[in-house]
Amino acid sequence: PTFVCRNSFTCVHTHTYIFIFLSVKVYLYLNLSTLFLWFLLLFFFLDTISLARAEEDYNAPDCRFINIKKGQLIYVYSKLVKEKDSGEFWAGSVYGEQYEDHMGTVGYFPSSLVSEQHVYQEANKTIPTTDIDFFCE
Repeated sequence: PTFVCRNSFTCVHTHTYIFIFLSVKVYLYLNLSTLFLWFLLLFFFLDTISLARAEEDYNAPDCRFINIKKGQLIYVYSKLVKEKDSGEFWAGSVYGEQYEDHMGTVGYFPSSLVSEQHVYQEANKTIPTTDIDFFCE
């Protein structure tokens, strides 16, 4: 496009507005794209099995797990089958505005520390796991 400038201030001022306008468009596009990807992830790939409430605090020992606080709501996506003497762990993500910095992080937590508030669907698939499913850097 061709711009006609009356003086250098008008030209710089106009270009600044165009830059800001394009920056806002790019920012909105990227954020909407990110939101769309989260929408696809949460609603098509991660089926929520249930909603649980934490009965106790839990500090994650490593990157495979999530921190939970007493009273916090958690979306449950999968339930691991208990083997031998190991504890039973579920995979989920934190829910709630006061925990916004943790929202979207999916990880494991002990099922004994939560109580299910609402079951959306019964867990009916059994999928074997491998060591790579629990890889942590």
